[in-house]
Amino acid sequence: MRFALLLSATLAAAPAVADPVVVELFTSQGCSSCPPADDMLGELADRSDVIALSLHVDYWDWIGWADTFAKPGFSQRQRDYASVAGSSVVYTPQFVIGGQDQVAGPSGMQLAELIDAHRGRSGDVLRVASGTDGRKVMAMESDAGGQLILVTVLPEATVPVLHGENAGRDMTYHNVVTGWEVLTDWSGEAMSVVLPSVPEDHAQFVLAQSLIDGKPGAVIGAVRAD
Repeated sequence: MRFALLLSATLAAAPAVADPVVVELFTSQGCSSCPPADDMLGELADRSDVIALSLHVDYWDWIGWADTFAKPGFSQRQRDYASVAGSSVVYTPQFVIGGQDQVAGPSGMQLAELIDAHRGRSGDVLRVASGTDGRKVMAMESDAGGQLILVTVLPEATVPVLHGENAGRDMTYHNVVTGWEVLTDWSGEAMSVVLPSVPEDHAQFVLAQSLIDGKPGAVIGAVRAD
């Protein structure tokens, strides 16, 4: 609880920005160290200047509880971040801020400082608009390129964990990523892509993210899409 309070107090006065800072949390229902970080992400999920994403990994499933939200692709994404940083080590919980900086464990002060440092790094790259052919995400011209990614999340879910390190606890998660779709490769030229409909009770975001040898790099822009 004290970690969540620290984060809340540190970030309470932060203003909204055109391109919010993307904060990814790699977590697991089977990890006893993760609940404080999950609470932190819940604090961030309410903010307009942050896109908070909870990505559940599957490498804790062996300990006796198969995470109901885990996807192998999220575990691989975390390993790819580590590889880009020159490491083979991953942690749970682990935050990745702006696709670049990593925080292992629920360190509220460090997380707040990095979010503040990333604020304003990305330009006004992505916008969402509705037209006769539906919703579109529009990417402005940029010196960088990479991929446009559609992320679908469940805003809140409570899971009774029956086994593993968190056995007997009802765990509440926020912005749980349920869908991850590369809409298109992006050269940095201005373009638009029609978006699919939002699943019921879900929310969507679009990320523009650079690639480093085919692995995730800096987040160039981000926007809420629903």
